[in-house]
This record gives sequence, C-alpha cells and structure tokens, in this order.
Amino acid sequence: MNDVVFTNVRILDGTGQNPFSGSVLVRGNRIRQVGRSTAPIAPGGATVIDGAGATLMPGMCEAHTHFSWNDAATLSAIQAMPLEEHVLWCAKVAKRYLEAGFTSCVGAACAKPRLDVVIRNAINAGQIPGPRYLAASQEITVLGGLGDETLPHLPFPEFSFGVNVSGADEMRKAVRMFLKYGVDSIKLNLSGDNFTPQATAETTWMLDEEVAAAMREVKMRGKRGVAHARSSEGVKQALRHGIDLIYHASFVDEEALDMLEAAKDRVFVAPGIAILYAMLHEAEPFGITQAMAVSMGYQVEWDAAIESLAKMHKRGIRVLPGGDYGFAFTPHTQNARDLEFFVKYLGFTPMEAIRSTTFYGGQIMMQPDELGLVKEGYLADLMLVDGDPLANLSILRDQRRILAVMKDGVFAKAPEIAAERAWDRAA
Repeated sequence: MNDVVFTNVRILDGTGQNPFSGSVLVRGNRIRQVGRSTAPIAPGGATVIDGAGATLMPGMCEAHTHFSWNDAATLSAIQAMPLEEHVLWCAKVAKRYLEAGFTSCVGAACAKPRLDVVIRNAINAGQIPGPRYLAASQEITVLGGLGDETLPHLPFPEFSFGVNVSGADEMRKAVRMFLKYGVDSIKLNLSGDNFTPQATAETTWMLDEEVAAAMREVKMRGKRGVAHARSSEGVKQALRHGIDLIYHASFVDEEALDMLEAAKDRVFVAPGIAILYAMLHEAEPFGITQAMAVSMGYQVEWDAAIESLAKMHKRGIRVLPGGDYGFAFTPHTQNARDLEFFVKYLGFTPMEAIRSTTFYGGQIMMQPDELGLVKEGYLADLMLVDGDPLANLSILRDQRRILAVMKDGVFAKAPEIAAERAWDRAA
C-alpha cells in the first residue's frame, strides 16, 4: 500500500483538545506522523489528499449494534426474515455502517444464533467490507421476559428471537453453545422492556444464580458479559456479577449510581435513548401514536433515563452512544444522532459527545492504545468530514458530508476531492 497524506485538514484528534490545522501521514495500517502546521508532509510516492479545510477525526464507534435488525417495526418481523436473506442483509448493513464513518461496532445481540459471528469472520477475512466488529450472542432471556418470542407461524420456527432458559443449568448450556460458536460477548436480558407489555422496563426477570452461572462461563473463557438492564435492580444485578457493558440503564436509584461510579474504570453504559424519543415522537407512521407510546410507559422511561444518564455523566461514568438502530423508526446509519441527544438532553458538550464515540470507542473495543485517537502509532481508522462537527453535530449523520472513511489504512469510502501522487505534483 502506498503512503497517504491528508494535508490542509483541521484535525479533531479525539483527546478533547481543540482542533488544529495540520497534516497526517498514514503508512500501511497506522498513523505514522501528525504535523501541527499547514506545511504538508509529503514523502516521495505518497498519495496526497488535500482536505481543503475539512475535519479529519477518528472513526466513530457504535456501542450497541444490531446489524440483523431489518428496519421492521416489531421483533417478530425481524425474525421472519429467512436465514439466507438475513445473512445478506447483515453484510449490506455492515458496509453501510463503515461508509457512514463507524469504523468500529460492538455487537449487542443478533436475531439468529450465528449471524454476528459469521459477519465478523467475513469482515476479518476480507470477504465483505465492514467495521471492526465484536460479535454478540442472541439475547438470552427467561420465560415471560424480553425476547421470549414463540413464533410458530413463521416459515422457520426453529429460530426464536431470543434463547429461553430456566435455571442455572439451562443458562450454562445456552452460554456454552454461543461460546462454542465463537462470540465475543454474551447478552443477558436482565430487565424487561416497554416494547413487550408482559415484561415492562422496570421489571427484573433473571435470578442471581442464573446470571452467576452465565458469568462464570464467560469469565472462564475470557469473554465479555453484556446486559439489557433498564430497571434499577437489573443494573445492580449486572454490576454484582461483573458485567462490563450495560445497555439502557434508564431507571437508576442512588445505590445503583454509587455502584456504577465505583466501577467506572471497568463499566460502560450505552443507553440507546434515540428509540425512546422515536417511540414518543416519530413512530406514528408505523402504527404507534404518541398517546399509545405514553400508555406503554415510554414517557415515564424517557424522563427517568434523562435524569439518570445526566447524573452518570456528571459522575464520570463512561456513557457511549448507540442502541437499537435498525427498527423502522430508528433507521440504520442515523446512529450519530445519539451525539446530538447527549448534548441536548444529558449535559454533554459537543467535544464530550465526540470523545464518547472516539476515545471511549477505542476503550470499549478493548484496543485503548490503538483506536479512538488521531495519534502517531494508532491504527489508521479515520474519517474526513465536510464542516465542523463541534459546531454542528448533525453533519456526522449526513452521508453527503462524510467525504472519506479509512479503516486500517485502506479507504472504505474514497474521497472525491482531488488526490494526486506526490511525484506527479512535483513534476
């Protein structure tokens, strides 16, 4: 691969420091030099990308990814897609995420047992384009809980939305099955969700012995436990059992906040507030009026989540964007909208919001010394943006404003602005 130089760019490096004018040299798959001046770095033979003042920043990380959510409005409609078509769907969505600037994604559950693993392996093998990806299991639940979807009317009823367990032995068997498949994380549905009226968000469904059995298997194999936990008790249960990544955390009492703060160097929270907003304000075209959403409990949860997450942010708990994109009312590749919500509702500054998807993104991907910064020696996962995200975060979800995306030193989305060989320019 030829060297690539980004010159005449405004570098937003992910550290939280103010952007600066400069240039960046990429050699192979790593950032080799960051220059803090307008004088271009131009070693012989390099491809020079004149950014014309565009912003160069680290690629973003989506912390709660569902590639297999297929823009449907219900869980059963997601599951109704036949397996073969579902694999192709996931491959297409992975490519779209990468081109939208999400160079890293954390899987948060797949709709069929091996979908995440197959897509991750295909990306790593170079068979399909996609972000760096951590593959998740299906959602593991209990009878009556979120994900307990028995769908005998489907053409392939052997695939249930979630995996049902009852007791520690069944939990152990399910976890071992997914670990055998090669997942990076095991997803446990500790709480309910207002999406399922029989198991609302403030309810908590799993027994401690079931969670303990799962986490013993997870830790034994050096993998990660993640949890759907909207209820305060679900959050506390996750923390008691060493779960590292908590999704939602909408209802959090003072005890749970204290526990989160005590574990803040280990734990991540990815709330997914966009779906709460969408259910209240944008789901009517899909059959859910605002009155219906309020009656389902979404206004109560929205109010609780805004309060809880703002408190977490003030306490220094790592809150990352991401969650439940891929429903009809939360379309894929609009994920950066979370950054706008963090600023508008949770008290983040624009810089803090960007750090949450870049700097914290490297940490949640378990590559804190290689990802999430524009820094010498780091992996060359970069995006070139038309405009200043600090002044207008919405440009990060405008595909026309994403001028280029690079992953591992290779353009996933090549810039349309002028690029030329250094020797041609010199001639």
